[in-house]
Amino acid sequence: MDKLTVFVALTAVAVALQAGVLLAIFLVLRKTSERLESLATEVKTKVLPTVEQAQTILADVRPKLQAVSEDVRESTATVREEIQRIDAAVNDVVDRARLQVIRADELLSRTLDRVEQTSEMVHKTVISPVRQLSGLMQGISVGLEFLFAGRGRRNGDRRGERRPVPQDEMFI
Repeated sequence: MDKLTVFVALTAVAVALQAGVLLAIFLVLRKTSERLESLATEVKTKVLPTVEQAQTILADVRPKLQAVSEDVRESTATVREEIQRIDAAVNDVVDRARLQVIRADELLSRTLDRVEQTSEMVHKTVISPVRQLSGLMQGISVGLEFLFAGRGRRNGDRRGERRPVPQDEMFI
């Protein structure tokens, strides 16, 4: 056998083998194609109507969503304006309250100062003279008691014994 026949025989086997592989690929692709076609048909029958319904719902809902969005935007702007007004009012109230507290503190301080001044003045003009007068009256009272007590001693009541004076107890 010659080399050429062997080569031709090997080539024939290789071509036949290639033909078999190509036939197998063809059959597999055909089955896959059938499956893809059935899947595409199923998608068209089941999924596309759902997508179309979703698109219809979105088309119906879109204006409503836009209206809701616009309402929320307007409400937000209104709330923001009201909060600014409330903030201004609260700041005004706090400032006024602070001013009133300062005024009340000043009024209380002035009142306490005047009470202290009045107390000092009463002490100087009333209490001190009353104490001095009281002291003078006690002195006179003790002097008179001493004078009257001295006459009794001469008459022989209690010689050499001093009678206690009520004011003596106070100065112990």
